[in-house]
Amino acid sequence: MPFTTTPTAIADVLILEPRVFGDARGFFYESFNARDFAQATGLAVSFVQDNHSKSSRGVLRGLHYQIQHPQGKLVRVVQGEVFDVVVDLRRGSGTFGQWVGVHLSAENHRQLWVPPGLAHGFVVLSECAEFLYKTTDYWYPEHERSLLWNDPAVGIDWPIDFAPLLAAKDQAGKLLRDADWFEGEHPA
Repeated sequence: MPFTTTPTAIADVLILEPRVFGDARGFFYESFNARDFAQATGLAVSFVQDNHSKSSRGVLRGLHYQIQHPQGKLVRVVQGEVFDVVVDLRRGSGTFGQWVGVHLSAENHRQLWVPPGLAHGFVVLSECAEFLYKTTDYWYPEHERSLLWNDPAVGIDWPIDFAPLLAAKDQAGKLLRDADWFEGEHPA
């Protein structure tokens, strides 16, 4: 198996750790292989878009989701380190309103599978971070929503001792009680 898969406290959210081949020259690993991904996760997904963001230390992006055309995301960091967070917004789920956080970095090569129906975001812990992600649906700005990053009802324990830098849409994120949710466990 080219990578190991570790489940998290939220059903369907998976940590993927690739097998990295390294020597004095550097390293190599397959960051994605559809056949191996399906075998390891039991999921047959089709990715339609790749995104790449670069952010400075202290930038917090999220917590984003699309209420229509929900996106599954396979996320990773290729430079620096982030604390990556997902919040379950699937109303019928046993983990509705709960969160999971994972350190992703260029050093640990970890990836996180974020299924549709979850809000997603990250905060940059290094001087700079480059974040890559594949999505299962396109970006539709009219359907994008933002859950407030510091909603006390969700209680995310961000590993920061500073006020994060936020975009206006993230400053205006909604509290869980006021947010749009997904009905059922798995949105279409």
